Amino acid sequence: MDLKDGIVVHARRGERVKYAPVHKFSSIVSSSDPLHVISAVRPSEVYIADLDRIMYEKSSNRNVISAIRDVVGEIMIDYGVRSVEDALEAAEIANNVVIGTETASLKLIDDVIRGIPGGVNVSVSVDIKNGKILTKDPEISKFHPLSFIKLMNEYALNDIIVLDIDRIGTKEGVNIDFLRDAVRISSHNVLCGGGVRGCDDLKILKSAGVSGVLVATAVHDGSVPPEHLRAEDAASGY
Repeated sequence: MDLKDGIVVHARRGERVKYAPVHKFSSIVSSSDPLHVISAVRPSEVYIADLDRIMYEKSSNRNVISAIRDVVGEIMIDYGVRSVEDALEAAEIANNVVIGTETASLKLIDDVIRGIPGGVNVSVSVDIKNGKILTKDPEISKFHPLSFIKLMNEYALNDIIVLDIDRIGTKEGVNIDFLRDAVRISSHNVLCGGGVRGCDDLKILKSAGVSGVLVATAVHDGSVPPEHLRAEDAASGY
């Protein structure tokens, strides 16, 4: 779920100025109100990218994220973390704080993991664009994505997220060879996002050892039935 200006938007290739309200694309919701979308999908867990925080270092979405937490319970949030204080603020409304390479430095990843209180899960999102890590940090930019994933083995993380930005919203398929390599070298659960076409891709990813998938487009166009995202339905394997 991508939130911008208080509504859910349909993400595609990271071209955020072009993101439109999700109901204009979706076959399962008639409104882009976040709680309406949650009510229609009824997921057991939700990943939220607060685009206002990620893009502009501000947020108009904190209250709605808190409301979603009251309904869903399990929330992963990319809050555009740029400081330990940002991570602590995110931890107040989510039980899994995602640190994305787009906004974080390697030093910040270290600081957050040492500074976050016990009981809060921390995950790192390796944001990839054009085959390279999307980052403003010169230290991170030195790494090939796989080398960076291996480096993260030194940290006590809950998950590594491989976010293939060029594939987001495209349904072009996943980079399965890269993901197999990521699973092989990572000591953490590997999640992925971007390119999922449907249920067959979910089966392929599960067989490759990927622990979970961020999926939105394939849900909204009906390729992955919402029932697959609910705790009572194990059909997807996730």
